[in-house]
Amino acid sequence: MKIARFTTPGEDPRYGIVDERELIVLAGDPMYSGYETTGERISLRSAKILAPVIPRSKVVGVGLNYHDHADELGQTPPEAPLLFMKPNTTVIGFGDSIQLPPDVGQVDFEGELAIVIGSIAKRVKAENYEDVVFGYTIANDVTARDVQNSDGQWTRAKGYDTFLPLGPYIENEFDWSDATIETRVDGEVMQRESTMQMIHKIPELIEYVTDVFTLLPGDVILTGTPSGIGPFTAGQTVEVAISGIGSLINPAKNRV
Repeated sequence: MKIARFTTPGEDPRYGIVDERELIVLAGDPMYSGYETTGERISLRSAKILAPVIPRSKVVGVGLNYHDHADELGQTPPEAPLLFMKPNTTVIGFGDSIQLPPDVGQVDFEGELAIVIGSIAKRVKAENYEDVVFGYTIANDVTARDVQNSDGQWTRAKGYDTFLPLGPYIENEFDWSDATIETRVDGEVMQRESTMQMIHKIPELIEYVTDVFTLLPGDVILTGTPSGIGPFTAGQTVEVAISGIGSLINPAKNRV
Protein backbone atom coordinates (compact mmCIF):
# COMPACT_ATOMS: atom_id res chain seq x y z
CA MET A 1 0.00 0.00 0.00
CA LYS A 2 1.35 3.39 -0.99
CA ILE A 3 0.81 6.36 1.35
CA ALA A 4 1.01 9.94 0.08
CA ARG A 5 1.27 13.23 1.90
CA PHE A 6 -0.39 15.90 -0.21
CA THR A 7 -2.13 19.23 -0.34
CA THR A 8 -4.85 20.79 -2.43
CA PRO A 9 -5.47 24.54 -2.92
CA GLY A 10 -6.41 26.21 0.34
CA GLU A 11 -5.94 23.07 2.44
CA ASP A 12 -3.34 21.99 4.99
CA PRO A 13 -1.26 18.88 4.22
CA ARG A 14 -3.20 15.62 4.47
CA TYR A 15 -2.50 11.94 3.92
CA GLY A 16 -4.05 9.51 1.51
CA ILE A 17 -3.82 5.97 0.17
CA VAL A 18 -2.82 5.89 -3.50
CA ASP A 19 -5.51 4.04 -5.47
CA GLU A 20 -4.44 4.14 -9.10
CA ARG A 21 -5.32 7.72 -10.18
CA GLU A 22 -6.96 8.77 -6.92
CA LEU A 23 -6.13 9.42 -3.30
CA ILE A 24 -8.35 7.91 -0.62
CA VAL A 25 -8.13 10.59 2.07
CA LEU A 26 -7.11 9.45 5.55
CA ALA A 27 -8.54 10.94 8.72
CA GLY A 28 -5.10 11.74 10.13
CA ASP A 29 -1.42 10.94 10.08
CA PRO A 30 -1.33 7.15 9.63
CA MET A 31 1.69 6.81 11.92
CA TYR A 32 -0.52 7.93 14.79
CA SER A 33 -4.11 7.50 13.61
CA GLY A 34 -3.99 4.33 11.54
CA TYR A 35 -5.77 3.98 8.23
CA GLU A 36 -9.23 5.33 9.00
CA THR A 37 -10.59 7.07 5.91
CA THR A 38 -12.87 10.08 5.55
CA GLY A 39 -14.78 8.76 2.55
CA GLU A 40 -13.35 11.51 0.34
CA ARG A 41 -11.48 10.74 -2.86
CA ILE A 42 -9.25 13.22 -4.66
CA SER A 43 -7.76 12.96 -8.13
CA LEU A 44 -3.99 12.64 -8.08
CA ARG A 45 -3.88 15.24 -10.86
CA SER A 46 -5.50 17.84 -8.62
CA ALA A 47 -3.18 17.24 -5.65
CA LYS A 48 0.35 18.42 -5.03
CA ILE A 49 2.40 15.51 -3.70
CA LEU A 50 4.60 16.60 -0.79
CA ALA A 51 7.59 14.95 0.82
CA PRO A 52 5.95 11.90 2.40
CA VAL A 53 7.42 12.69 5.79
CA ILE A 54 9.28 15.52 7.52
CA PRO A 55 11.43 13.79 10.15
CA ARG A 56 10.60 14.95 13.66
CA SER A 57 14.17 14.75 14.85
CA LYS A 58 16.72 13.33 12.43
CA VAL A 59 17.81 11.81 9.16
CA VAL A 60 20.54 9.20 9.62
CA GLY A 61 22.68 8.41 6.60
CA VAL A 62 24.83 5.35 6.02
CA GLY A 63 28.00 5.86 4.01
CA LEU A 64 29.87 3.40 1.79
CA ASN A 65 27.24 0.68 2.09
CA TYR A 66 27.79 -0.81 -1.40
CA HIS A 67 31.14 -2.38 -2.32
CA ASP A 68 31.25 -0.84 -5.81
CA HIS A 69 30.54 2.63 -4.42
CA ALA A 70 33.39 2.33 -1.92
CA ASP A 71 35.64 1.19 -4.77
CA GLU A 72 34.77 4.17 -6.97
CA LEU A 73 35.72 6.51 -4.11
CA GLY A 74 38.95 4.60 -3.47
CA GLN A 75 37.91 3.68 0.07
CA THR A 76 37.70 0.44 2.01
CA PRO A 77 34.17 -0.53 3.04
CA PRO A 78 33.79 -0.07 6.80
CA GLU A 79 33.39 -3.11 9.02
CA ALA A 80 30.51 -1.41 10.85
CA PRO A 81 27.96 0.99 9.34
CA LEU A 82 29.42 4.46 8.78
CA LEU A 83 26.85 6.97 10.05
CA PHE A 84 26.28 10.64 9.30
CA MET A 85 23.40 13.07 9.80
CA LYS A 86 21.36 15.35 7.58
CA PRO A 87 19.07 18.04 9.06
CA ASN A 88 15.36 17.76 8.37
CA THR A 89 15.55 21.10 6.56
CA THR A 90 17.23 19.28 3.67
CA VAL A 91 13.95 17.50 2.86
CA ILE A 92 11.96 18.40 -0.26
CA GLY A 93 9.29 16.52 -2.16
CA PHE A 94 8.55 15.24 -5.63
CA GLY A 95 8.94 17.97 -8.24
CA ASP A 96 10.55 20.47 -5.88
CA SER A 97 13.78 22.08 -7.04
CA ILE A 98 17.19 21.10 -5.72
CA GLN A 99 18.81 24.48 -5.17
CA LEU A 100 22.52 24.56 -5.89
CA PRO A 101 24.45 26.96 -3.65
CA PRO A 102 27.01 29.24 -5.28
CA ASP A 103 30.71 28.47 -5.06
CA VAL A 104 30.42 24.86 -3.84
CA GLY A 105 31.89 23.20 -6.92
CA GLN A 106 30.64 19.76 -7.93
CA VAL A 107 27.24 18.62 -6.62
CA ASP A 108 26.45 14.89 -6.96
CA PHE A 109 23.31 12.77 -6.96
CA GLU A 110 23.13 9.64 -4.77
CA GLY A 111 20.02 7.52 -5.30
CA GLU A 112 19.03 5.50 -2.22
CA LEU A 113 16.36 3.44 -0.52
CA ALA A 114 15.11 5.14 2.65
CA ILE A 115 13.53 3.59 5.74
CA VAL A 116 10.74 5.52 7.46
CA ILE A 117 10.48 4.79 11.18
CA GLY A 118 6.96 4.31 12.51
CA SER A 119 7.37 4.11 16.29
CA ILE A 120 9.84 5.04 19.01
CA ALA A 121 12.89 2.90 18.31
CA LYS A 122 15.56 2.39 20.95
CA ARG A 123 18.03 -0.51 21.04
CA VAL A 124 15.98 -2.57 18.60
CA LYS A 125 17.29 -6.07 17.91
CA ALA A 126 17.81 -6.99 14.28
CA GLU A 127 15.21 -9.77 14.44
CA ASN A 128 12.60 -7.22 15.59
CA TYR A 129 13.36 -4.54 13.02
CA GLU A 130 9.94 -4.77 11.35
CA ASP A 131 8.27 -3.65 14.59
CA VAL A 132 9.57 -0.11 14.12
CA VAL A 133 9.40 0.30 10.32
CA PHE A 134 6.44 2.22 8.94
CA GLY A 135 7.56 1.79 5.33
CA TYR A 136 10.06 2.65 2.64
CA THR A 137 10.53 5.53 0.24
CA ILE A 138 13.04 6.90 -2.27
CA ALA A 139 15.80 9.37 -1.44
CA ASN A 140 18.42 11.40 -3.28
CA ASP A 141 21.28 12.10 -0.86
CA VAL A 142 22.55 15.19 -2.68
CA THR A 143 26.17 15.94 -1.81
CA ALA A 144 28.48 18.90 -2.47
CA ARG A 145 31.48 16.74 -3.32
CA ASP A 146 34.17 19.43 -3.31
CA VAL A 147 32.95 20.64 0.08
CA GLN A 148 33.01 17.10 1.43
CA ASN A 149 36.60 16.65 0.28
CA SER A 150 37.79 20.02 1.56
CA ASP A 151 36.05 19.80 4.95
CA GLY A 152 37.26 16.28 5.67
CA GLN A 153 33.82 15.44 7.11
CA TRP A 154 30.33 15.35 5.69
CA THR A 155 27.97 17.63 7.60
CA ARG A 156 28.12 20.77 5.48
CA ALA A 157 28.41 18.91 2.17
CA LYS A 158 25.21 16.95 2.80
CA GLY A 159 23.34 19.50 4.90
CA TYR A 160 22.37 22.30 2.52
CA ASP A 161 18.67 23.12 2.28
CA THR A 162 16.94 21.03 -0.44
CA PHE A 163 19.70 18.38 -0.43
CA LEU A 164 17.34 15.50 0.40
CA PRO A 165 14.51 14.89 -2.05
CA LEU A 166 12.18 12.22 -0.60
CA GLY A 167 9.16 10.49 -2.08
CA PRO A 168 6.91 10.36 -3.82
CA TYR A 169 5.17 7.81 -1.56
CA ILE A 170 5.80 5.55 1.41
CA GLU A 171 5.33 1.88 0.52
CA ASN A 172 4.51 -0.23 3.58
CA GLU A 173 4.39 -3.59 1.77
CA PHE A 174 7.84 -3.64 0.23
CA ASP A 175 10.44 -6.36 -0.27
CA TRP A 176 13.72 -4.51 0.23
CA SER A 177 15.91 -7.58 -0.28
CA ASP A 178 16.23 -7.34 -4.07
CA ALA A 179 14.84 -4.07 -5.40
CA THR A 180 16.48 -2.18 -8.26
CA ILE A 181 17.70 1.37 -7.69
CA GLU A 182 18.13 3.37 -10.89
CA THR A 183 19.19 7.02 -11.14
CA ARG A 184 18.86 9.02 -14.35
CA VAL A 185 20.02 12.52 -15.22
CA ASP A 186 18.00 14.02 -18.07
CA GLY A 187 16.93 10.48 -18.92
CA GLU A 188 20.43 8.98 -19.04
CA VAL A 189 20.94 6.05 -16.67
CA MET A 190 23.80 6.78 -14.27
CA GLN A 191 23.20 4.25 -11.46
CA ARG A 192 21.60 0.82 -11.60
CA GLU A 193 22.03 -1.72 -8.82
CA SER A 194 20.07 -4.13 -6.65
CA THR A 195 19.62 -3.57 -2.94
CA MET A 196 20.85 -7.15 -2.67
CA GLN A 197 24.34 -5.65 -2.92
CA MET A 198 24.08 -3.70 0.34
CA ILE A 199 26.94 -4.52 2.68
CA HIS A 200 24.98 -3.93 5.89
CA LYS A 201 21.37 -5.05 5.50
CA ILE A 202 18.35 -3.27 6.90
CA PRO A 203 17.89 -5.34 10.09
CA GLU A 204 21.55 -4.76 10.97
CA LEU A 205 21.29 -1.04 10.19
CA ILE A 206 18.27 -0.58 12.44
CA GLU A 207 19.93 -2.44 15.29
CA TYR A 208 23.14 -0.44 14.91
CA VAL A 209 21.52 2.98 14.51
CA THR A 210 19.05 2.56 17.38
CA ASP A 211 21.84 1.52 19.70
CA VAL A 212 23.24 5.04 19.15
CA PHE A 213 20.15 7.21 18.69
CA THR A 214 16.57 6.86 19.81
CA LEU A 215 14.55 7.26 16.62
CA LEU A 216 11.11 8.86 16.61
CA PRO A 217 8.15 8.25 14.31
CA GLY A 218 8.89 9.87 10.98
CA ASP A 219 12.65 9.72 11.32
CA VAL A 220 14.48 8.38 8.29
CA ILE A 221 17.46 6.10 7.71
CA LEU A 222 19.19 6.35 4.33
CA THR A 223 20.63 2.95 3.42
CA GLY A 224 23.49 4.04 1.15
CA THR A 225 24.02 4.57 -2.55
CA PRO A 226 25.37 2.17 -5.18
CA SER A 227 28.16 3.02 -7.61
CA GLY A 228 27.72 5.48 -10.44
CA ILE A 229 27.38 8.71 -8.46
CA GLY A 230 28.17 11.81 -10.42
CA PRO A 231 27.48 15.50 -10.91
CA PHE A 232 24.44 17.34 -12.11
CA THR A 233 23.97 21.02 -12.84
CA ALA A 234 21.28 23.69 -12.92
CA GLY A 235 18.74 23.02 -15.63
CA GLN A 236 19.07 19.25 -15.39
CA THR A 237 16.53 16.85 -13.89
CA VAL A 238 17.43 13.96 -11.60
CA GLU A 239 15.16 10.92 -11.34
CA VAL A 240 15.64 8.13 -8.81
CA ALA A 241 13.47 5.07 -9.36
CA ILE A 242 13.10 2.02 -7.13
CA SER A 243 11.16 -0.99 -8.32
CA GLY A 244 8.05 -1.44 -6.21
CA ILE A 245 7.92 2.17 -5.01
CA GLY A 246 8.01 4.50 -8.01
CA SER A 247 10.08 7.44 -9.25
CA LEU A 248 11.30 10.57 -7.49
CA ILE A 249 11.89 13.41 -9.96
CA ASN A 250 13.47 16.76 -9.12
CA PRO A 251 14.82 19.58 -11.30
CA ALA A 252 17.94 21.48 -10.29
CA LYS A 253 18.40 25.22 -10.31
CA ASN A 254 20.90 27.72 -8.99
CA ARG A 255 20.04 29.15 -5.61
CA VAL A 256 19.06 32.79 -5.79
